[in-house]
Amino acid sequence: MPLLAPISEVAGRLAVQSGDYFLEKAHGWAGILLGGITGVDPARVTIIGGGIVGTNAIDVALGMGAMVTLLDRNIDVLRNLSKQFGHRLNTVYSTADAIEHHCSIAELVIGAVLVAGATAPKLITRNIATKIKPGSVIVNVAIDQGGCCETSRPTTHDTPTYVVDGVIHYCVANMPESVLRTSAYALNNATPPCVLALADKGLQALRDNWHFLNGLNVHQGKVTNQSVANALGHTFHEPSAAIGLLKENTTPIQITDVRREQLTPLNDFTSFYKTGRESSAAPIIPA
Repeated sequence: MPLLAPISEVAGRLAVQSGDYFLEKAHGWAGILLGGITGVDPARVTIIGGGIVGTNAIDVALGMGAMVTLLDRNIDVLRNLSKQFGHRLNTVYSTADAIEHHCSIAELVIGAVLVAGATAPKLITRNIATKIKPGSVIVNVAIDQGGCCETSRPTTHDTPTYVVDGVIHYCVANMPESVLRTSAYALNNATPPCVLALADKGLQALRDNWHFLNGLNVHQGKVTNQSVANALGHTFHEPSAAIGLLKENTTPIQITDVRREQLTPLNDFTSFYKTGRESSAAPIIPA
């Protein structure tokens, strides 16, 4: 989701900033300085999810001097982030036991889990949430997709927090709105090429670039994103069929099945699909 990457960067940085704010005595009751000082331990920050949100949260939390632990179930993500941030970052493979342990000892827990187009998995169960120390803060970044904590519910900037079992929950559904100038510039930097291509070509842009086709969610009342269809209980329609490229019963071939260096650029997607009886010839789509 490249167009959302700048907004995810903003959200990840804000997650730490907001959590730090509500760890102060005036706004919560923990009275903890995130980075500590000489002779006093810094706060422990647990981040669940090593995507763009998680990476930016790590960057800010480490910069403020906190002790940071990242949980993710992708070993490559853990390895790459360990290389990026060095020994200052503690990386842990995500399991239910690991989440429970590291949430229970943290002063700040950041949920940075996202499943594109689908409801976020509830990795922080109600039972785990009750074991988080009173006065600690949970920042649930993906709350607009249900959030990854069972005790979370959407809040607003006017009333950003509520308390469950002594734990402050910050669950603002549109966090980047609080820094709207930065967010607007970040989004405007990323979107013009795509906006211009769609404005100039319309549906043809989806035929010319498979990234656009993959981004199609709804067309003429048909839900064309599998995750969205599953989450909302609608029938899924293959996007190529929905825009008239293929018949409705055509079966897609995964793009990963084809090595890009072997493909010849074409302006349609037909070669990426096959029927149950035969496959089409010569691939591809420009990246």
